[in-house]
Amino acid sequence: MSEYMIEINGLKKNFGTFHALKGIDFSIKKGTVFGFVGPNGAGKSTTMSILATLMLPSEGTAKVDGMDVTEQPHEVRKKIGYMPDFFGVYDQLKTDEYLHFYGGSYGIPRKEREQLIPQLLELVNLSDKRDAYVDSLSRGMKQRLCLARCLVHDPELLILDEPASGLDPRARIEMREILKELKSMGKTIIISSHILPELAEMVDEIGVIEHGEMVAVGNINHIQQQLMAKRQLSIKTSSRQDELKLFLNDQPHVQGVFIDGQTLEVQFSGQDVEQAALLKAILLAGFEVISYQEAQTDLEDIFLAITRGGGAEQ
Repeated sequence: MSEYMIEINGLKKNFGTFHALKGIDFSIKKGTVFGFVGPNGAGKSTTMSILATLMLPSEGTAKVDGMDVTEQPHEVRKKIGYMPDFFGVYDQLKTDEYLHFYGGSYGIPRKEREQLIPQLLELVNLSDKRDAYVDSLSRGMKQRLCLARCLVHDPELLILDEPASGLDPRARIEMREILKELKSMGKTIIISSHILPELAEMVDEIGVIEHGEMVAVGNINHIQQQLMAKRQLSIKTSSRQDELKLFLNDQPHVQGVFIDGQTLEVQFSGQDVEQAALLKAILLAGFEVISYQEAQTDLEDIFLAITRGGGAEQ
């Protein structure tokens, strides 16, 4: 049995003369939370629709747990829970009726559904809304209800296309906490989002797509090391900033120094060993150091460094 939940090879999708996907390749191991990022129109939703068996590729293959999405769509659907970026709900149903409807669609006996639905509502923090009509729910609550719908048949893979889109800050936090819980349950999750800092807190790996091409795939820290040749060190001192700046400009691997109050921002091209040697040299030269740290590059910095800006027009 494959260690990969998702395997995509040479995947292409054309809409007439428009090439939405241009032969992308990537794999996602089981139990991984994979952040799929890219500008609007880059190809994220197209890729997810193909994985969800809702769209046929023009060329290439996409497999879920070893099963080809075009050759075994019915088996693939048993494995996945798909939440599109534009979700639909039935307003005239109560919350528990809504989940009963979908549970019945998956052939889950009513007796099992009676036990399952309260658990799902608790997971998505909607236990107190069991008897509420769907049209009375806020947007954030509807989003969480749709997530519960995706989980009704206990899928191994969750495909979540912009699950936090349009939510207010509190609702985004609630959604993030639910996704963390699903991650702890061992679910494989592929999630697209424009809220990059929040996505970085929960993903194991990222894939960056632009103009239908994968421009980076892998662990965030690994991609950061590949892309960011220069590190930025922040050195805080109590005095003698001008003297320290002159001293630093003469040190190996230092490519620029900028003073910001008591802090010196240092562009540094060395590795960890050279970074430690620099601190030692500063202290031996008699400078007082209050703090010495490397500025962390976040997912937004990586995204901006990789992409050229803008997706394909649609």
